[in-house]
Amino acid sequence: MSGNTTRAGVGLPFGWAETTMALSLIAAFVGGTVVGSLLGRMGWKSRESVILWSIAALLACACLAFGAGATYFALLLTAAAMGTENTIFEEDGEVTIGLTYMTGTLVKSGQRIAGALAGGPKWDWVPYMLLWISLLGGSIAGAFAHNCAGIYSLWGAAVVAAVLPGQARWVR
Repeated sequence: MSGNTTRAGVGLPFGWAETTMALSLIAAFVGGTVVGSLLGRMGWKSRESVILWSIAALLACACLAFGAGATYFALLLTAAAMGTENTIFEEDGEVTIGLTYMTGTLVKSGQRIAGALAGGPKWDWVPYMLLWISLLGGSIAGAFAHNCAGIYSLWGAAVVAAVLPGQARWVR
């Protein structure tokens, strides 16, 4: 959302359209985070499953909205899904692993590399770098999928989000 914050500020001198779009996406993202956090606090047996199914529903609705010509609404639903996604690894109201933002992850990786160079644990930076590589890989896969199927490629993400709860139970 830092990119949308920048777009909101940079776009303001040129009119309200770009600023309004960016701020709306930020509001939808925050709203999705609120929903995900509330779902996680409801005492479900498998809070992650409920959150993943809500993400799947939001992405499916985004595809349907786009198909109905409601592109703006589809973008808001997608932003809400990404906000909700960040609550999957929440403990005691705090996000333990941020899934859609990487600046902090790269900073932690750099700090752990510095620690290793200074004699600390040699491999503490690896999990942070793997998370960043995962986001990069996902963005590349998403770009190819979008190139082939446009916004309808979100159906794939919705299916993955819907299937993951079953896989998580199998892994446990």
